[in-house]
Amino acid sequence: MCGIFGYINYLSPRTRQYILEALLKGLQRLEYRGYDSAGVAFDTDETCTSPQGVAANETRVVKKPGKVAALHEAIFSAEDLDYDKEFPTHFGIAHSRWATHGVPNAKNSHPQTSGDANEFVVVHNGIITNYKDIKVFLEARGFVFQSDTDTEVIPKLMKYLHDTQCAEGEKPTLQQLMEQVIQELEGAFALLCKSTLYPGEAVAARRGSPLLIGIRSDQQVITDNIPVIFSSPMKDVISGSPSFDYGPTLDVSSSGDGMKRHGSFTHFDIDQKPSEKQVEYYFASDASAVIEYTNRVVFLEDEDVAAVCKDGSLSIHHVKRTNAAVAGQRVIHTLKMKLQEIMKGSFSSFMQKEIFEQPESIVNTMRGRVRFDKYEVILGGIQDHIPMIRQSRRLIFVACGTSYHSALATRQLIEELTELPVMVELSSDFLDRSPTIFRNDIAFFISQSGETADTLNALRYCKSRGAVVAGITNTVGSSISRETHFGVHVNAGPEIGVASTKAYTSQYLALVMFALVMSADKVSMQPRRREILDGLKKLPELIDEVLKMDNDFLEVARTLHHHKSLIILGRGYNYATCLEGALKIKELTYMHAEGILSGELKHGPLAMIDNDTPCIMILMRDNTYTKSCNALEQVAARSGRPIVICAKGDSDLEKKGYQCLQLPEAVDCLQGILTVLPLQLLSFHIAGLRGYDVDFPRHLAKSVTVE
Repeated sequence: MCGIFGYINYLSPRTRQYILEALLKGLQRLEYRGYDSAGVAFDTDETCTSPQGVAANETRVVKKPGKVAALHEAIFSAEDLDYDKEFPTHFGIAHSRWATHGVPNAKNSHPQTSGDANEFVVVHNGIITNYKDIKVFLEARGFVFQSDTDTEVIPKLMKYLHDTQCAEGEKPTLQQLMEQVIQELEGAFALLCKSTLYPGEAVAARRGSPLLIGIRSDQQVITDNIPVIFSSPMKDVISGSPSFDYGPTLDVSSSGDGMKRHGSFTHFDIDQKPSEKQVEYYFASDASAVIEYTNRVVFLEDEDVAAVCKDGSLSIHHVKRTNAAVAGQRVIHTLKMKLQEIMKGSFSSFMQKEIFEQPESIVNTMRGRVRFDKYEVILGGIQDHIPMIRQSRRLIFVACGTSYHSALATRQLIEELTELPVMVELSSDFLDRSPTIFRNDIAFFISQSGETADTLNALRYCKSRGAVVAGITNTVGSSISRETHFGVHVNAGPEIGVASTKAYTSQYLALVMFALVMSADKVSMQPRRREILDGLKKLPELIDEVLKMDNDFLEVARTLHHHKSLIILGRGYNYATCLEGALKIKELTYMHAEGILSGELKHGPLAMIDNDTPCIMILMRDNTYTKSCNALEQVAARSGRPIVICAKGDSDLEKKGYQCLQLPEAVDCLQGILTVLPLQLLSFHIAGLRGYDVDFPRHLAKSVTVE
């Protein structure tokens, strides 16, 4: 949801062409997050001097509704820019906006500015919930607002604070200004700011929305850890009173026992003389935007303020708002992601690529964790906590959308193998209800991105009430992976398409493996465990067999794409498949689709069955097969024309003349991984036949970082 990208080259000479192309390419890498307008801010050749005597290049802001391609054309069609001009140091920022406050147009696009002179320009992901109060405060002091956004209050508040303090003879640093501003903000945000009053400097802040910093230098660095500097209390500029107690200030020059550290430091820097060091920093919402430049990144935590100073050093400050423990340093991580993983290759879309990657992604989820020769499963992230989980009162799985469906799909197996009560909750509803949480509950939070706002808020709710919290996510370094006590990375690889495919099957598999780990010590469960593990061994080749039926699914899509509604029926392990399939149809084809538990057919949904409404039914040979066949007969008796997804060789259904898509058989609890594949491909083909872009469905974003 929205994308931030920034690039600063310190004493690493780059042409304007290189800088602008880097900014635009960063936005293109973030397109999958969903957006409807885009903009950039960069230095012109004109100079300006502030009332305080600061000389700098003027900042130009270019914004366009629509795709990044339109922004590219607007920038490179300008006749007054020297694209070959080289900048020893330059800071540019870029943003792709998903509209929340104000319609998608140039006025409401980011960057937002402090005024006509562009002294402060800001890009923002998230929602500021108290922006109206701040807007009233600033309007009373003569500020005029141009946009309908919540973001515009931020650069104008920075301008107000700067001018007020300069008038009092105290010029604040850019980092101090940002700290003062975020004290006043309520809601969620990731911020990146550029200012002509602080040339060659950058400042970023985060609360609730993801933000990372990529670091690139060919020279030796001083450290792989950046100490956090805890800020001193500041006065609330609106009320005039202290906003909150920050707690003690960290003295980075001494250790906890009062002894002086040898070689202590307070920032990231290069081991060179100031005039000789070269370093480049990349600010981004997601690692996919920086991976082609560097694999060394720092993930900012909530309430962090990161500042790049005039000397090219990076420092991280923390505005402490609560008494919760905060890590005293930020680690520079080395990403294992490869550029090829976020490219389409020979496929027409990222979604198609990711569907056909599932035989490999399933193997990656199991790699190093499943020993088929010993019928053993080891999940390193949770292995030490298994005894505690076995003693828990209940297991709670909290998620949204596709991640919720993965928990629903495996609930029956987890109940069977753990013999514990299992709750599966939608994050938003969970928060609305504020349910009772016990200290001996184990709560699992599932999210592909690890940044889903509702799921994160539910996590914090449970954690504050003493529950043990665990994460299941596909993104290393995400908020969920950092804020949980333990968890599992599903290792599906980067997923770019907005509609989740391979992450769903990998989450499904990770939960199956969790159930297997939990039952490892139960003698009575061993035959069932062996059956499932034998099924897991065959699973990649079975997935590949289903994917080879793609032309069959395309033919079915041709019969469905002109309809306005679709019903998908199933029960047992395949009920979640119905919900997930219906979600994919809705996301990509904009066709009304409904996943219905076939056991509920007589309680209302049967009234929807007729000759004109297509219906897909999932009938696999499991313990619900007979009941599902009864539902099929009821549909046929009402002139329905069901398309049946069934097991290969199901002669009974063939004899009755139903249109069948026959899939290879698997263990009952794994069948949902196979039965979801036809629905993923049907949604892909129907969207294509309707002329829609499957990677960028309307109104949707990949990572939902606001409530």
